[in-house]
Amino acid sequence: MMRHSVRENWLRLRRSCLKFPERLRLRRRQMRMRCFILLLALLVTAARADDARPFNPADYPAGVQKALHYANEECDSQNGGAVTFAPDTVRRIDLTGDGRDDYIVDFRDTKCGDRETTYCGTGGCVMNILVTLPDGSVRPVFDGYVRSYKIVAPPTKRGAARTVRFDLHGSYCGGFGAQACVKEKAITAAPFAFKQP
Repeated sequence: MMRHSVRENWLRLRRSCLKFPERLRLRRRQMRMRCFILLLALLVTAARADDARPFNPADYPAGVQKALHYANEECDSQNGGAVTFAPDTVRRIDLTGDGRDDYIVDFRDTKCGDRETTYCGTGGCVMNILVTLPDGSVRPVFDGYVRSYKIVAPPTKRGAARTVRFDLHGSYCGGFGAQACVKEKAITAAPFAFKQP
């Protein structure tokens, strides 16, 4: 059996006592970090809840309000009741590259009373694209049925128009409804429409 001097025993005891508070300090740091991450998550969630306010057509220019009025007219013609717009019915984005807000009005999630399909059919849902002109007025450039759309990545050239990829009814590509039909269009102030062959 090996004997240690009093000094060596005292040093061993001191080292073991120092290790214990170090462990506590590490655990405290971990707890602080976890609390910080939880607090950050709560703040982000609260910010999203504030953004999810009810849709208000009065928040948009007159041209966009006119496009939204179509939903009320269509619902009234079908005796459907009150129109309920989804919070993301209108998307505000610069499509023409001129630095002004343009608008995509997508009726995909708009309801007419209890009916969810008033504005959609086999060809997709009603969608409008409106661009803002230099004088501040808003011009509709597209009005049609679209299954879905995707805004292609922004061009590298500054001030260039954005391209939108449209998923359309198969008949626009010479097929039938279920067939895929994808068309792309750079958005400018010139009106356009897709034609069936």
